[in-house]
Amino acid sequence: MAKKQFGVIGLGTFGSSIAKELFKKNAQVLAIDIDETIVNKISDSVTQAIVADATDEKSLENAGVKDCDTVIISIGEDIETSILATLIVKDFGVKNVVVKCVSQWHSKIAAKIGADKVVYPELEMAEKLADSMVSPNILEQIEFSKDYNLVEILAPKDFCGKTIKESGIRNKHGLNVIAIKRQTPFINDEGKTDIVEEVNVAPGPEDDILEHDILVVVGKQNDIEKFKDNN
Repeated sequence: MAKKQFGVIGLGTFGSSIAKELFKKNAQVLAIDIDETIVNKISDSVTQAIVADATDEKSLENAGVKDCDTVIISIGEDIETSILATLIVKDFGVKNVVVKCVSQWHSKIAAKIGADKVVYPELEMAEKLADSMVSPNILEQIEFSKDYNLVEILAPKDFCGKTIKESGIRNKHGLNVIAIKRQTPFINDEGKTDIVEEVNVAPGPEDDILEHDILVVVGKQNDIEKFKDNN
């Protein structure tokens, strides 16, 4: 199977990070920025790094943007350039165009001119940070749909030593435990104590919850919010 080809236009903090992560995941990554210093800096961490003007159609075509399966436009701070780049890339016929946005106005324009997905990395990080401060037991949250989310929860103290059924997480809170992550110590080949993470997938109602366990649960967002408020 051919590797997926990604283009990242704009190599600020977000653009550089996503370009490197995609490359680490064995994807073909074309990284583009107008700043030669930035391009040189990332050149060893992507498939190809090119100096090009994001508003110059010919430059982007010569760079190979037309051949990409997905293009991430990460020029959030310069909204005009971001919009022009989006128009050019969509006109190339790229199937999936993701645009980093910095405002609601920016996202509305990006959507109207054809962006397939808009992202707000700063806003999303702010929301995660706020959640982690208000509800420190919630370790990760993934939105399944408008109403349902999956979350990783550090097992509350009053759950520890009980079975899943005894904890009442389903009957009282409306949440279903779909996995339990547990850090288990063991003696390695060097005779030293090490830690391995064991994952109990689809645990039964009689499975125990121990201190420091991480519960992977799924449920309605309203029920998750109520659970967070009570823990």
